[in-house]
Amino acid sequence: MPITTLSSRELNQDVGRAKKAARQGPVFITDRGKPSHVLLSIEDYENLTSRGRNIVEALSMPGLSDIAFEPPPVRIGSHVPDLS
Repeated sequence: MPITTLSSRELNQDVGRAKKAARQGPVFITDRGKPSHVLLSIEDYENLTSRGRNIVEALSMPGLSDIAFEPPPVRIGSHVPDLS
């Protein structure tokens, strides 16, 4: 999947080119050299939004949901530093 990068000016001058490129992959739109927007085809957008996953599911590794994880208790205390 190729990624295309266009400046805001290039986008304004040739929207058709950007739309055509978005059929092949994401198009990053830059503003003063920094990415500011991404243009996607409707199919790619629907694939991203229709999965019904939450952020935990999206970031988790498959098959790890059955593992129980109980972190050890943390004890936070204070002490007087030795400044001698």
